[in-house]
Amino acid sequence: MEIDNITQLSISVENSIRSVKITDIHTHLFSQYFGELFLYGIDELLTYHYLIAETFRMSDIPYEEFWGMSKKQQADLVWKTLFIDNTPISEACRSIITIFSSLGLDVNNKNLDYYRSYFESRNLKDYINEVFDIVGLKCVVMTNDPFDSNERAIWESGYAKDIRFKAALRVDVLLNSWDTACAKLSAWGYDVHPDLSGSTFNEIQRFLIHWIDTIEALYCAVSLPPDFAMGDGSVRSKIIENCIIPVCKAKKLPFALMIGVTRGVNPQLKLAGDSLGRADIHAIEYLCAKYPENKFLITMLSLENQHELIVTTRKFRNLMLFGCWWFMNNPAIIESLTKMRLELLGTSFIPQHSDCRVFEQLISKWTHSKAVISKVLVEEYSSLMASGFTLTDEQIARDIHNLFGGNFWRFVGDYES
Repeated sequence: MEIDNITQLSISVENSIRSVKITDIHTHLFSQYFGELFLYGIDELLTYHYLIAETFRMSDIPYEEFWGMSKKQQADLVWKTLFIDNTPISEACRSIITIFSSLGLDVNNKNLDYYRSYFESRNLKDYINEVFDIVGLKCVVMTNDPFDSNERAIWESGYAKDIRFKAALRVDVLLNSWDTACAKLSAWGYDVHPDLSGSTFNEIQRFLIHWIDTIEALYCAVSLPPDFAMGDGSVRSKIIENCIIPVCKAKKLPFALMIGVTRGVNPQLKLAGDSLGRADIHAIEYLCAKYPENKFLITMLSLENQHELIVTTRKFRNLMLFGCWWFMNNPAIIESLTKMRLELLGTSFIPQHSDCRVFEQLISKWTHSKAVISKVLVEEYSSLMASGFTLTDEQIARDIHNLFGGNFWRFVGDYES
């Protein structure tokens, strides 16, 4: 149906975003069949590293005392500090309120046990279904690390699949901590050597292929520091070119690069102590130009990298820009980046992923992101209509389907998903 005015346009966009089935292409979630690795509930939400960092800013509690607390005690302190003694106005705090509201809870109840009782009373299977329905999710992609002993044991013992939780093979240890990876690979029977000599590259390839097949990975992925470079003679670049690139090409999988994280800026904050830095875009240009038959997913952590990343994406059809990662995942930044991306890339990108670690964060991160993306789409479509172009509900539904899943599935080569 043709759209005649801005009111109809807003309704059409909102209806399409409300009904679209989302593919969340990068999370740190696990399905319930991973046991304790499946994180959910109020205590996990309140001890998320964003909220821990905020709590230390607003509290004078010593680091050692906080880390010596039980998770429940930590959650109690975070709740009192950020939600009782202060107004929960930050994005991380507001996300908790959005979760409560979406689940039908009283967002003004100050008793933390009220929320604990709710989460503890839920049937897990039904609850997972409910959250998927609230968000409008088709599936999520996990982050799967075979170097993690807890996760590895679950895969090797016969993982019971939930098809809504897809897998991605994480290779951070392999690329960022070669000494550790080499020792583990050797212990598992792979003929590898610290200096990469002999059969090392072939054995790394064998390891990668085994785990791609075992977990049915949709892509391989790595988080990289700001100084990531290619062609510098480093162990990392050699393994990428001699192992990751040929395996991904053979298996027809994209290689996802998430660039810009600086680990442990404040070690006393533990996981909350990581930060960011501006990276060099030339490493991406090098990979895309030298390996045109490979596909690369890309996101970067520094705001200063975003414009040149969009421009680079314009130049390479084998590069797919995705999401607003980590410190980029704030409404003000999502809005400006989505607008810039639409103006330079059309709809040929993936606007968002959740990066969730705790299950209920799917609700808040997608609720907030969908609202912002909807607003930007209405603005851009309005400009098109002002020039006399006729839009239809069908065109808008097609665009939103592509942005929230279709582009990803075409890029990975699964046209039926």
